Amino acid sequence: MTCDTRQTLRVALVQLRSSRDPAANLDATSALVREAARDGARYIQTPETTNIMELDRQVLFETLKEEGEDATLAGLRQLARELKVHLHVGSLAVKVAERKAANRAYLIDPEGAITARYDKIHMFDVDLGNGESYRESSAYRPGERAVLADVDDVRLGLTICYDLRFPALYRALAEAGAGVLTVPAAFTRPTGEAHWHILLRARAIENGAYVLAAAQGGRHENGRETFGHSLVVDPWGRVIAEGDTDPGVILAEIDLKEVAAARARIPSLANGRRFEVPVPAHTGPLGVVRALP
Repeated sequence: MTCDTRQTLRVALVQLRSSRDPAANLDATSALVREAARDGARYIQTPETTNIMELDRQVLFETLKEEGEDATLAGLRQLARELKVHLHVGSLAVKVAERKAANRAYLIDPEGAITARYDKIHMFDVDLGNGESYRESSAYRPGERAVLADVDDVRLGLTICYDLRFPALYRALAEAGAGVLTVPAAFTRPTGEAHWHILLRARAIENGAYVLAAAQGGRHENGRETFGHSLVVDPWGRVIAEGDTDPGVILAEIDLKEVAAARARIPSLANGRRFEVPVPAHTGPLGVVRALP
């Protein structure tokens, strides 16, 4: 397992309340990215679906563009080049087929080049107790591979939102050398209130890694309400920076010596072992034992 060599990095999380209008979202995002750069951030992360928050599939696909034609991506690449920052676009909805999109993250370097892409692996298909229902897989094609990327000498593990509930992904990224785990998100308010802080802190503690999570927050034009509370969590599980529900910039200084220190104190990555799980013969879904015939 490799270890990051850069000691400190000033990071910024851009919290948004994206609308159904990609041009307006680009303007809002650009203004906050500029603010973050003025405050000295070298790495800047935006939330999931930075370019559009749209639940109507017909409207969504009338609006979406393929990657090479997406104005938001082009504008943010130009902005990263102008500001000389590493810009992590938490995700954009980009068209990949006639009726399918990808929920895709982009890491853009200070020259405006795309150095990494990550398509969200886990699809949020759920019926919530408050009557809300989401079927992400009806519009989006899931990714099939985990992605690591470097910002200077800092190794990042890229994930998006609902991925947070699948800890094996984060362990694999940490075992592959990631000292920083990224979770740009658009958590709903009910699930955010219940689980957001707990899950982000758990992923940090389990892996002895920083967790950076830029979030959407507030009531959106499409009626959806997201939780906000963009977080920076250190490798010991402490929240060192947090937003509220309004758009804004959350700044923090991360020190990669803390990753090495946490992993030395609790060496779970080094101590982990592979094991088998024998499945008993007459076991049904979710481990429920079926009665014998």
